[in-house]
Formats: sequence, C-alpha cells, structure tokens
Amino acid sequence: MKKIKIISKVLIALMLVFCVCYSILFVCAKYGSEIDIENSNSIYMYDKDKKSFYEGNNGTKKWIKLKDISKDLVNATIYSEDKNFYNHTGFDVPRIIKSIFVNIKSKDLKEGASTITQQYARNLFLTFDKTWERKIKEAWYAFKLETQYSKEEILEGYLNTINYGNGILGIENASHYYFNKSAKDLTLAESSMLAGIPKSPDNYSPLNDEVAAKKRQREILKALVNNKIISRKTMDETIDVKLTYYGKKENLNLSTLMYYQDAVIRELQDLNIVSENTIRQEGLKIYTNLDIEAQTSLENAIKNNLEGKEEMQTSAVMINPNNGAIIALAGGKDYSKSQYNRAVQSKRQVGSTMKPILYYAALENGLTASTTFLSKPTTFSLDSKTTYSPSNFGNIYPNDKITMALAIAYSDNIYAIKTHLFLGEDTMIKYAKKMGIKSKLEANASLPLGTNELSVIEFTNAYATLANSGSSVKEHLIEKVEDGNGDVIYEFKNKKEKVLNKSYTYILSELLSNTYDTSLISYTSPTCASIAPKITKKYAVKSGTTDYDLWTVGYNPDIVVGVWTGYDDNRKLSNKEYKYSKNIWADTIEGYLRDKESKWYEKPDNVVGVLTDVSTGKEATNDSKLKKILYFVKGTEPGYVSKTNTKKKTTTKKTTNN
Repeated sequence: MKKIKIISKVLIALMLVFCVCYSILFVCAKYGSEIDIENSNSIYMYDKDKKSFYEGNNGTKKWIKLKDISKDLVNATIYSEDKNFYNHTGFDVPRIIKSIFVNIKSKDLKEGASTITQQYARNLFLTFDKTWERKIKEAWYAFKLETQYSKEEILEGYLNTINYGNGILGIENASHYYFNKSAKDLTLAESSMLAGIPKSPDNYSPLNDEVAAKKRQREILKALVNNKIISRKTMDETIDVKLTYYGKKENLNLSTLMYYQDAVIRELQDLNIVSENTIRQEGLKIYTNLDIEAQTSLENAIKNNLEGKEEMQTSAVMINPNNGAIIALAGGKDYSKSQYNRAVQSKRQVGSTMKPILYYAALENGLTASTTFLSKPTTFSLDSKTTYSPSNFGNIYPNDKITMALAIAYSDNIYAIKTHLFLGEDTMIKYAKKMGIKSKLEANASLPLGTNELSVIEFTNAYATLANSGSSVKEHLIEKVEDGNGDVIYEFKNKKEKVLNKSYTYILSELLSNTYDTSLISYTSPTCASIAPKITKKYAVKSGTTDYDLWTVGYNPDIVVGVWTGYDDNRKLSNKEYKYSKNIWADTIEGYLRDKESKWYEKPDNVVGVLTDVSTGKEATNDSKLKKILYFVKGTEPGYVSKTNTKKKTTTKKTTNN
C-alpha cells in the first residue's frame, strides 16, 4: 500500500511537471515570434536574363485556397498521410509508438510517423542538413504552427508546398502538370493518384513508374474505404479508371533543369552566406548564370543520343571560360528518374582527357609540336622492382617515331608516358593545380592516362584556363543573392589570374583542333574523327576512355563543354558505346553556337606557323604524305636558322628534332 502511494505521488508530480512544461512551451510558441507561412522559405531563382525559372515552396505561382481544392484530394491526402490530423497538436503520439514497435519488429525503418504539420514545417523552414538539431527545430516549428494557425491553414499550406515529383511543388501545379486541369476539378481517380506521390515522389510519380503508382493509388483508396469515406464498390470502380497524363509544364519543360537548381542550392550551402532565419523570415532571390538556350541544347543532345540506353548515365557542364559562369549543367539524363547529381556528387577517372595538361607542361618546358618519341609496345622500369607496361588503344602502334602533333591527334599512350617521365612525375601535378584542379592527384607513371578521379565541373573548369588563353577563372553558378527586401547579401567577384603562357595555350589549342581532322588518317585515325561531319566551327577537343568511363571535353573562346557518360555501377563499356560522350559533346556545342559568330584565337606575335610533315616533324616537302601547318614559338620551328653577323664571322644555328 505504501509503495502504491509513493508511485501515485511520483506520477502526479511527473504530470504536474509535464503540464507546467507544456504550458510554458505553449505560451512561448503562441506568443513568440510569429511564423509567416505566406513568405517563409520563398526561394526564387533567376537565369542570366533575370527571368524566373524556379520558385520554391511558397514562391509557387499557383497557390490555391483549401476550399478550391477537390474534396477527394483533401480526403485522400489526410487519410493516407495523417488520419488523426484534426485530433493531434502536431504530433501523433500513438502513431509514433506504433511505428517504433513495427520498426523494431521488422528490424527496418519501414514505417514513419511524421504528421502533415511536421512535414509542412520541414518544407517551410528546414533546408539543407539532416541532423538531430534539424529534427528538434522541425518539432518546434510544428508545435508553433499548431498554436498559431488553424488546421485548415496548415493543410492549405501543406498542399501548396508539397513535392509531387518531376520538379513539381504544390497541388495546383501538380494538377496542371499531370492532368491539365485545376485542383478543384480533380476526380477521385486523379486525386487518389496524386495523393500517393508525396510519400516517394521518385517512385510514385505515374510518369516514372505507373505500376508502382497504381499500387500506391490502391493503398490510398483502401484507406478511404477503411475510414468509411468511400464504399468498396467506389474503390473498385475508381481503380479501373484509365488515366491519361498530360506531363507538361507551362514553360521550361526541361527534365535536366532540376539538376541545375539542385547545384545552385548546394553552392549556396557551400558559400555559407545565408542563415536559416534569413530564408525562413525573408526569403531569397538567387541570380544565376543559367542560359536556357544552352540548357536546352545540352538536354536535347543527351536525349537524342541516349534514347533507349536506359541504364547509361551522363553528367555534363557548359562553362563560359571568360568568367567561369556555369551556364548549363546536367547531373543525369532525367531528374524525375534519378536525383543523384553526378555533375557535383560524382568523381570518375578522366582517361586521356588528362593529356592536354601534360602537353601544355611539355610545351612550356622546351618540347614542341614536332618533338618525336618512338611509339611501340614498351615496358618502363620505374625503379629496381617496378615496371609499367601501358598500351595504346586497340594495341595499334606506329612502331616508329611520331610527333607530338600526331600523338595528340591519335591519343598515343606510349608517347604520353615518355613525355611524362621525361618531364618528371611532379611536373604535371604542378600544372594541374595551376589550372584549378584542387583534388589530390597521385604522382605516378599513369597520371597522363587519367587514372585519377575528378568531377565534371572541376575538370571542365581546368580546360577553361586553356580556353581563356591561360587565365584561370572560378567556376560558379550564382552571380548574386538578395534577401526578400532586395538587399544584396552576396555578389560573385570575378578574379582572373594569369597562370599559363598565352603563346603555349594557343599552340596547344591548335594541336587539339587536329583531333577531328580526317586528313590526318594514317595507320590509325584521330580520336574524334567520327564527329567531324557534325562540326561546322573550329574547336580544341579531347576525348578520353577508360574501361568504365567516356569523356569528351572541348572549347573555343566562348564556351567550354565537358561530358561524361558511363554506368553508375562501374559496368564495363563496350566499343559500341564509345561514341556517346563525343556525340553529346558535338551536338551540345554545335546546337548552342549554331546561330552565333564563329570565333577562334588571335595568333600571338611571337608564334609562327610552319607547313610541317606531321609524321617526321620536319618542314613539309612535296613527298610528305601528312602535312599540316603547325605552330611554334619563334626560334623553335623546324628549319629555323639563326644568323649572327659580325665583322669577323657568322654563326649559324639550326634546330633539330628531339
């Protein structure tokens, strides 16, 4: 009896403490700073022409009142997401307890317990991180919402900001996107289909997986039956309704555009310039470098070349080399089917696209376009115990000396390794850093063959240094950020730094323009000869292949385009698949520049062009089979003769091949 009294007193004390704590929290939530749900987390993004292309959460154009939303949609949402919505204060305690037991029993996190209020709080205020601090804030905001707003206002806000897949936020936007009608006109079949999407927008969008979406629709209709909202007969009739999907946005119907938006948010987070309170209380206006014309060209190239290649993926970026502005970006084929942003989240081996860094270093350290090395199957002795036996693609060798010009055009691996070892393994790393590569590179014999992994943004920006005649630029998506009041809180400062020699970047760019020159076909072909019929302007371009990765990166004075294709699971590529990155690259850059003036670099005064026998590196003769104008710094060209006349004697010096 005594124990019972003690337990009773303890329980009463705990209840009193709980009541006091709850009262304090309620007062703080009710009378503390008010949550402005009409403006919270309004994120607007603008392209280079200051035209809006994204309006996040409350920035949505189509905000619709709860009374104007189909009752079927409202019921389908409540009874599938949070059937006790009108009876809890933001947290469904019985549901939380039940989900804990279910998850423990299944040894998996199969069942969640977030209420509509919690999900709305998450949508409104919490943006980037997934931490316990975020979860605590989410709970607090949910509690504040419940104390400051009615259930109808919370439900209205939730339906207007929830993710309905395919980059669509808000029920009115979703209704127009999927069914080309207003949310007030949705049928039960359409409502139950849309209500199923938010649980997993990637999996339950009917445009992504109609079978899974239909299964989810059945679950929602069953929930309505169980809660006596509709009859079993109505459920069966609704399931049999054949739905037709519209699948179009009012504008900017690009499946890759969300990758750009995602990358902008990631860059904003990395800049660490905006507090959560700023987003929550004032909203943001983000002015980006997006060029819709460029993004459209990139997306069209991806679609046209990878159609039918269901599992092959891509990442690509277009950068203005003059200022580092990222004008287009794709982190995959279709954001609605895969949100993994390979352009910013993935690093892959770059293959022979690494070689231009090597050859720039070679030019600056005394080698020329006519420098020759013997190319044949070779085993390199790296030290007393280590050997390295690289091979050329297809095991094709001239078994003779070749020039740097041909080595670049053919992507000869033996020539590259000899050049690399001649210069020293650290030399290439030094120049890679100059060109903006921050990732750690291993100083080893295989470095020129691209055995290190880089992201498409970082690597393409390194090429921008070459495209910008030796001046490095910082790649960026965001130009300016303003708060909701129009005050500038960040502005990108363009800082060019001269890191390479303009004469050598010109020479290298000319050499890289030979990679698609079909007049240089000999014992093998230039590596980009297959895209020569697509090319109408002059570019510097290099392709690269590994067993698992396909790269093409190239440029002219106005644009740099980098493209990777391959498989997420590192599946080995077939020879037939080697064409994809090249074709995407060619179609992208040609599509973007089609109606623009063709540009190339002005030859520096200290550079001279010489008609050269590309096989031997000597001045061309009538007997030369492969001849091309190659470029040299004056005094290093083939046949150069230096004469110094004095009263006593004349000294003559003639250059020779290395």
